[in-house]
Amino acid sequence: MSLEITKVTARIGARVTGVDVTRPLAQEQVAALREALNAHKALVFDAGDLDDAGQQAFARHFGDLTTAHPTVDAVDGAPNVLPVDSERGRANHWHTDVTFVLNPPQVSTLRSITVPPYGGETLIADAAGAYRDLPEPLRRFADTLWAEHTNDYDYAVPQEEIDEERAAQRARFTSIKYRTAHPVVRVHPLTGERGLFVGGFAQRIVGLSAGESRKILDLFQAYVTRPENVLRWRWSERQLVLFDNRITQHYAIDNYDGQPRRLHRVTVAGDIPVGVEGKESYSIEGDASHYTPVAA
Repeated sequence: MSLEITKVTARIGARVTGVDVTRPLAQEQVAALREALNAHKALVFDAGDLDDAGQQAFARHFGDLTTAHPTVDAVDGAPNVLPVDSERGRANHWHTDVTFVLNPPQVSTLRSITVPPYGGETLIADAAGAYRDLPEPLRRFADTLWAEHTNDYDYAVPQEEIDEERAAQRARFTSIKYRTAHPVVRVHPLTGERGLFVGGFAQRIVGLSAGESRKILDLFQAYVTRPENVLRWRWSERQLVLFDNRITQHYAIDNYDGQPRRLHRVTVAGDIPVGVEGKESYSIEGDASHYTPVAA
Protein backbone atom coordinates (compact mmCIF):
# COMPACT_ATOMS: atom_id res chain seq x y z
CA MET A 1 0.00 0.00 0.00
CA SER A 2 1.03 3.61 -0.60
CA LEU A 3 -1.30 4.93 2.10
CA GLU A 4 0.04 8.12 3.67
CA ILE A 5 -1.37 9.80 6.80
CA THR A 6 -0.44 13.43 7.45
CA LYS A 7 -1.54 15.10 10.67
CA VAL A 8 -3.47 18.35 10.36
CA THR A 9 -3.38 19.37 14.02
CA ALA A 10 -1.61 17.94 17.06
CA ARG A 11 -4.74 16.40 18.57
CA ILE A 12 -7.26 15.77 15.81
CA GLY A 13 -7.40 15.33 12.07
CA ALA A 14 -5.24 13.88 9.31
CA ARG A 15 -5.17 13.97 5.52
CA VAL A 16 -5.06 10.61 3.75
CA THR A 17 -3.42 10.09 0.37
CA GLY A 18 -2.55 6.96 -1.57
CA VAL A 19 -6.06 5.50 -1.50
CA ASP A 20 -8.77 5.79 -4.15
CA VAL A 21 -12.08 6.13 -2.28
CA THR A 22 -14.05 5.67 -5.51
CA ARG A 23 -12.95 2.01 -5.74
CA PRO A 24 -13.50 -1.00 -3.44
CA LEU A 25 -10.87 -1.14 -0.71
CA ALA A 26 -8.76 -4.15 0.23
CA GLN A 27 -9.16 -5.54 3.73
CA GLU A 28 -5.71 -4.29 4.75
CA GLN A 29 -6.59 -0.79 3.53
CA VAL A 30 -9.76 -0.75 5.61
CA ALA A 31 -7.80 -1.96 8.65
CA ALA A 32 -5.22 0.80 8.13
CA LEU A 33 -7.93 3.45 7.81
CA ARG A 34 -9.66 2.19 10.95
CA GLU A 35 -6.36 2.40 12.82
CA ALA A 36 -5.82 5.93 11.52
CA LEU A 37 -9.36 6.90 12.50
CA ASN A 38 -8.80 5.57 16.01
CA ALA A 39 -5.67 7.70 16.28
CA HIS A 40 -6.78 10.92 14.58
CA LYS A 41 -10.61 10.91 15.02
CA ALA A 42 -11.16 12.61 11.62
CA LEU A 43 -9.71 11.77 8.20
CA VAL A 44 -9.85 13.89 5.03
CA PHE A 45 -9.72 12.40 1.51
CA ASP A 46 -9.80 13.73 -2.03
CA ALA A 47 -13.10 12.33 -3.28
CA GLY A 48 -12.48 12.60 -7.03
CA ASP A 49 -15.60 11.56 -8.94
CA LEU A 50 -17.26 9.93 -5.90
CA ASP A 51 -21.06 10.00 -6.17
CA ASP A 52 -23.82 9.01 -3.75
CA ALA A 53 -23.49 5.32 -4.58
CA GLY A 54 -19.73 5.48 -4.13
CA GLN A 55 -20.00 7.30 -0.84
CA GLN A 56 -22.34 4.62 0.46
CA ALA A 57 -19.99 1.89 -0.77
CA PHE A 58 -17.05 3.56 0.97
CA ALA A 59 -18.95 3.92 4.24
CA ARG A 60 -20.03 0.25 4.13
CA HIS A 61 -16.39 -0.75 4.58
CA PHE A 62 -16.87 0.29 8.22
CA GLY A 63 -20.21 -1.43 8.91
CA ASP A 64 -23.90 -1.47 8.08
CA LEU A 65 -25.41 1.85 7.07
CA THR A 66 -28.17 3.73 8.81
CA THR A 67 -30.90 5.35 6.81
CA ALA A 68 -30.41 9.09 6.26
CA HIS A 69 -32.05 10.22 9.53
CA PRO A 70 -34.77 9.07 11.93
CA THR A 71 -37.15 11.89 10.91
CA VAL A 72 -35.60 13.99 8.10
CA ASP A 73 -36.01 13.16 4.39
CA ALA A 74 -33.18 11.55 2.45
CA VAL A 75 -31.85 12.45 -1.00
CA ASP A 76 -34.34 11.28 -3.66
CA GLY A 77 -33.57 7.71 -4.62
CA ALA A 78 -30.86 7.32 -1.94
CA PRO A 79 -32.45 6.44 1.41
CA ASN A 80 -29.06 6.27 3.18
CA VAL A 81 -27.94 9.77 2.11
CA LEU A 82 -28.84 12.92 4.03
CA PRO A 83 -28.56 16.26 2.21
CA VAL A 84 -26.79 18.78 4.44
CA ASP A 85 -28.06 21.77 2.53
CA SER A 86 -27.98 25.42 3.59
CA GLU A 87 -31.42 25.83 2.04
CA ARG A 88 -32.87 23.28 4.48
CA GLY A 89 -31.34 24.85 7.59
CA ARG A 90 -27.95 25.20 9.19
CA ALA A 91 -26.64 23.03 12.01
CA ASN A 92 -24.56 25.79 13.54
CA HIS A 93 -24.39 24.22 16.97
CA TRP A 94 -22.01 21.74 18.55
CA HIS A 95 -23.34 18.19 18.43
CA THR A 96 -22.57 14.53 17.89
CA ASP A 97 -24.82 13.03 15.22
CA VAL A 98 -28.18 11.64 16.37
CA THR A 99 -27.30 11.08 20.04
CA PHE A 100 -30.99 11.20 20.93
CA VAL A 101 -31.37 7.55 19.80
CA LEU A 102 -30.14 4.49 21.68
CA ASN A 103 -27.24 3.67 19.36
CA PRO A 104 -26.02 6.74 17.47
CA PRO A 105 -23.86 6.22 14.37
CA GLN A 106 -20.31 5.03 14.98
CA VAL A 107 -18.85 6.99 12.08
CA SER A 108 -20.09 9.71 9.74
CA THR A 109 -18.96 10.64 6.25
CA LEU A 110 -19.46 14.08 4.71
CA ARG A 111 -18.86 14.74 1.00
CA SER A 112 -18.69 18.25 -0.44
CA ILE A 113 -21.05 18.96 -3.33
CA THR A 114 -21.36 22.76 -3.41
CA VAL A 115 -18.86 24.90 -1.52
CA PRO A 116 -19.26 28.66 -0.95
CA PRO A 117 -16.35 30.86 -2.11
CA TYR A 118 -15.57 31.70 1.51
CA GLY A 119 -16.62 30.41 4.92
CA GLY A 120 -18.70 27.28 5.49
CA GLU A 121 -16.00 25.42 7.42
CA THR A 122 -16.78 22.40 9.56
CA LEU A 123 -15.33 22.26 13.07
CA ILE A 124 -14.63 18.81 14.53
CA ALA A 125 -13.67 18.48 18.21
CA ASP A 126 -11.80 15.74 20.06
CA ALA A 127 -13.96 14.64 23.00
CA ALA A 128 -11.19 12.37 24.32
CA GLY A 129 -8.76 15.28 24.49
CA ALA A 130 -11.44 17.21 26.35
CA TYR A 131 -11.77 14.45 28.93
CA ARG A 132 -8.01 14.31 29.41
CA ASP A 133 -7.96 18.08 29.93
CA LEU A 134 -10.38 17.89 32.85
CA PRO A 135 -8.85 18.34 36.31
CA GLU A 136 -8.91 15.05 38.20
CA PRO A 137 -11.87 16.03 40.47
CA LEU A 138 -13.95 16.90 37.40
CA ARG A 139 -12.99 13.64 35.67
CA ARG A 140 -14.14 11.66 38.69
CA PHE A 141 -17.38 13.67 38.81
CA ALA A 142 -18.05 13.25 35.07
CA ASP A 143 -17.50 9.48 35.32
CA THR A 144 -20.58 9.23 37.58
CA LEU A 145 -23.01 11.27 35.47
CA TRP A 146 -25.65 10.40 32.89
CA ALA A 147 -27.44 12.82 30.57
CA GLU A 148 -30.74 12.75 28.72
CA HIS A 149 -30.42 13.50 24.99
CA THR A 150 -33.47 14.57 22.98
CA ASN A 151 -34.44 15.92 19.58
CA ASP A 152 -37.45 17.72 21.08
CA TYR A 153 -36.12 21.25 21.14
CA ASP A 154 -35.08 23.87 18.61
CA TYR A 155 -31.36 23.26 18.46
CA ALA A 156 -30.33 25.61 15.66
CA VAL A 157 -32.77 28.48 15.17
CA PRO A 158 -33.62 31.21 17.70
CA GLN A 159 -37.36 31.39 18.36
CA GLU A 160 -37.67 34.88 16.87
CA GLU A 161 -36.24 33.65 13.54
CA ILE A 162 -38.70 30.78 13.03
CA ASP A 163 -40.87 31.45 9.97
CA GLU A 164 -43.46 29.12 8.44
CA GLU A 165 -40.87 27.12 6.51
CA ARG A 166 -38.59 26.66 9.51
CA ALA A 167 -41.54 25.75 11.69
CA ALA A 168 -42.36 22.99 9.21
CA GLN A 169 -38.74 21.79 9.28
CA ARG A 170 -38.83 21.69 13.07
CA ALA A 171 -42.12 19.78 13.00
CA ARG A 172 -40.49 17.15 10.75
CA PHE A 173 -37.41 16.97 12.95
CA THR A 174 -39.54 16.27 16.05
CA SER A 175 -42.24 14.20 14.32
CA ILE A 176 -41.00 11.26 16.37
CA LYS A 177 -39.83 12.35 19.81
CA TYR A 178 -36.76 10.68 21.23
CA ARG A 179 -35.21 10.72 24.68
CA THR A 180 -32.24 8.54 25.58
CA ALA A 181 -29.97 8.45 28.63
CA HIS A 182 -26.26 8.18 27.82
CA PRO A 183 -23.20 8.23 30.06
CA VAL A 184 -21.53 11.65 30.17
CA VAL A 185 -18.24 9.77 29.80
CA ARG A 186 -18.34 7.16 27.04
CA VAL A 187 -15.74 4.42 26.71
CA HIS A 188 -14.71 3.87 23.10
CA PRO A 189 -15.25 0.18 22.26
CA LEU A 190 -12.10 -0.15 20.13
CA THR A 191 -9.53 2.02 21.87
CA GLY A 192 -10.78 2.12 25.46
CA GLU A 193 -10.42 5.92 25.43
CA ARG A 194 -12.82 7.93 27.54
CA GLY A 195 -14.56 10.88 25.90
CA LEU A 196 -17.10 13.48 26.99
CA PHE A 197 -20.34 12.37 25.33
CA VAL A 198 -22.44 15.52 25.55
CA GLY A 199 -23.16 18.13 22.84
CA GLY A 200 -26.29 19.97 21.75
CA PHE A 201 -28.78 17.14 22.14
CA ALA A 202 -27.79 16.60 25.80
CA GLN A 203 -30.39 18.63 27.67
CA ARG A 204 -30.46 17.39 31.26
CA ILE A 205 -28.25 15.55 33.73
CA VAL A 206 -30.17 12.58 35.13
CA GLY A 207 -31.34 13.40 38.66
CA LEU A 208 -30.71 17.16 38.43
CA SER A 209 -32.88 20.16 37.57
CA ALA A 210 -32.75 21.85 34.18
CA GLY A 211 -30.87 24.83 35.63
CA GLU A 212 -28.31 22.68 37.45
CA SER A 213 -27.92 20.50 34.36
CA ARG A 214 -27.21 23.44 32.08
CA LYS A 215 -24.38 24.74 34.26
CA ILE A 216 -22.71 21.33 34.39
CA LEU A 217 -23.18 20.58 30.69
CA ASP A 218 -21.81 24.01 29.76
CA LEU A 219 -18.76 23.38 31.93
CA PHE A 220 -17.94 20.10 30.20
CA GLN A 221 -18.79 21.49 26.77
CA ALA A 222 -16.26 24.30 27.25
CA TYR A 223 -13.50 21.67 27.48
CA VAL A 224 -14.67 19.95 24.27
CA THR A 225 -14.55 23.17 22.26
CA ARG A 226 -11.18 24.46 23.44
CA PRO A 227 -9.25 25.55 20.33
CA GLU A 228 -6.54 22.95 21.00
CA ASN A 229 -9.16 20.20 20.60
CA VAL A 230 -10.70 21.52 17.37
CA LEU A 231 -10.00 20.86 13.69
CA ARG A 232 -11.33 23.69 11.48
CA TRP A 233 -11.74 22.22 8.02
CA ARG A 234 -12.10 24.57 5.04
CA TRP A 235 -13.90 22.61 2.36
CA SER A 236 -12.91 22.33 -1.26
CA GLU A 237 -15.17 20.66 -3.80
CA ARG A 238 -14.87 16.88 -4.13
CA GLN A 239 -13.60 16.14 -0.65
CA LEU A 240 -14.69 13.47 1.79
CA VAL A 241 -14.34 13.66 5.57
CA LEU A 242 -14.69 10.55 7.73
CA PHE A 243 -14.99 11.13 11.48
CA ASP A 244 -15.56 8.97 14.54
CA ASN A 245 -18.98 9.97 15.84
CA ARG A 246 -18.40 8.10 19.11
CA ILE A 247 -15.68 10.43 20.35
CA THR A 248 -16.07 13.75 18.49
CA GLN A 249 -18.45 16.66 18.13
CA HIS A 250 -18.85 18.93 15.11
CA TYR A 251 -20.24 22.32 14.11
CA ALA A 252 -21.02 23.84 10.70
CA ILE A 253 -20.07 27.52 10.74
CA ASP A 254 -22.70 29.89 9.31
CA ASN A 255 -20.26 32.46 7.91
CA TYR A 256 -20.88 32.42 4.17
CA ASP A 257 -23.57 35.11 3.69
CA GLY A 258 -26.33 32.70 2.73
CA GLN A 259 -24.56 31.43 -0.37
CA PRO A 260 -25.24 27.84 -1.49
CA ARG A 261 -23.52 25.15 0.56
CA ARG A 262 -24.35 21.45 0.20
CA LEU A 263 -22.76 18.32 1.59
CA HIS A 264 -24.05 14.75 1.57
CA ARG A 265 -23.87 12.67 4.75
CA VAL A 266 -23.78 8.89 5.07
CA THR A 267 -23.53 7.29 8.51
CA VAL A 268 -22.58 3.84 9.76
CA ALA A 269 -24.66 2.07 12.40
CA GLY A 270 -23.21 2.20 15.89
CA ASP A 271 -23.10 0.20 19.08
CA ILE A 272 -24.93 1.11 22.29
CA PRO A 273 -22.72 3.49 24.32
CA VAL A 274 -21.15 2.17 27.53
CA GLY A 275 -20.02 4.19 30.54
CA VAL A 276 -16.99 3.70 32.75
CA GLU A 277 -18.86 1.24 34.99
CA GLY A 278 -19.88 -0.92 32.02
CA LYS A 279 -23.53 0.15 32.02
CA GLU A 280 -25.21 0.65 28.64
CA SER A 281 -27.30 3.60 27.53
CA TYR A 282 -31.08 3.14 27.75
CA SER A 283 -34.01 4.49 25.77
CA ILE A 284 -36.68 6.54 27.52
CA GLU A 285 -38.88 7.49 24.55
CA GLY A 286 -38.89 6.74 20.83
CA ASP A 287 -38.10 3.67 18.71
CA ALA A 288 -35.31 4.15 16.14
CA SER A 289 -35.24 0.59 14.76
CA HIS A 290 -36.43 1.91 11.37
CA TYR A 291 -33.36 4.13 11.27
CA THR A 292 -30.47 1.97 12.42
CA PRO A 293 -29.50 -1.59 13.29
CA VAL A 294 -27.39 -2.09 16.41
CA ALA A 295 -23.74 -2.81 15.65
CA ALA A 296 -22.03 -5.56 17.60
